[in-house]
Amino acid sequence: MAYKVSFNNTNKVFFNALKSEVDAYFERNGLKRTGNWKLYGKTAILLPGALALYGVLMFVNMHWALSSFLWVLFGLNMAAIGFNIMHDACHGSFSTKGWVNEVLGLTNNFLGGNAFLWKLKHNIIHHTYTNIDGVDDDINNMPFMRQCSTQPWKPMHKYQSVYMFMLYGFTSLFMFLMDYSKYFSKKIHTTALKPMDLKEHIIFWAGKLFFIGFYIIIPLLMLGWQGWLIGFVISQFTLGLTVAIVFQLAHVVEHAEFEAAGVDPVKIENEWAIHQVKTTANFAFTNKVMTWFAGGLNYQIEHHLFPRISHIHYPEISKIVRETCEKFDLYYNYFPSTRSAIASHVRFMHQMGQRP
Repeated sequence: MAYKVSFNNTNKVFFNALKSEVDAYFERNGLKRTGNWKLYGKTAILLPGALALYGVLMFVNMHWALSSFLWVLFGLNMAAIGFNIMHDACHGSFSTKGWVNEVLGLTNNFLGGNAFLWKLKHNIIHHTYTNIDGVDDDINNMPFMRQCSTQPWKPMHKYQSVYMFMLYGFTSLFMFLMDYSKYFSKKIHTTALKPMDLKEHIIFWAGKLFFIGFYIIIPLLMLGWQGWLIGFVISQFTLGLTVAIVFQLAHVVEHAEFEAAGVDPVKIENEWAIHQVKTTANFAFTNKVMTWFAGGLNYQIEHHLFPRISHIHYPEISKIVRETCEKFDLYYNYFPSTRSAIASHVRFMHQMGQRP
């Protein structure tokens, strides 16, 4: 069932005012909206870093404690590739050259996903219909988790604020497996997929075969089934938990608003840009390590307003966004630390877990 949702974009007063200021910032400073040496430097660290860790784990004999630690680092490195390289590339903001974005966007397949499906799920559906129950697949985690008040309650949800972190650890594996469902059903949640051409079909299956070979077959041959299983679980759980937490802190926290789509067409009262501000949250601006590691995804409001601008520009753009929100009396949802944002997420999920 395809739900129809529209926004009150007749005037777009807020976004026009904001875009004018952001455009002026780039023009005044002579900057491109895509990545620069900061992003390229990250790429030069993260991609070789992942391959180096993998090589050491495959070919160097070591104590199990050290190997477990390196598997954790490998999972964190892979998460950082997703946050920094894949995310910008799939949004077309890594480079001004389309082929560079397309090639680096394939790191999504390296993580177990599929760039074509991810772009539809994330760039189009999530970024357009953020926190709209029934359309936004990012909050479609029933029956295991209830993430907004319009979703049906089940007794298990009373404990979701406790067991959710365990589920988060399986995010990457869930993404790998759910791609098959999307591929064969030709839809993402309630939205029909646009047709895949021959190249995308080949990339889909090649990516899945690569994942099986890189993460399962080669480690099995090199480490044996016990060594493979321990490393696979540790690295995938680390990757999944890290990715899930960062993205949950963007939308499933206190003060973030939700809407619901139904069988009848839904008209959101706000313009699209205001809806993005109301449904999104930021955290930990002063934590430079988090900003570097998470690819600026702690500036989610800026990212949702300007998804085709590279994350390296978000710290400066955030000043413009906050000032414009103040002018329009819009609440700018911000948590001063990662810990406070996680605490808010836990409180919100506990609240959603209570019987209505």
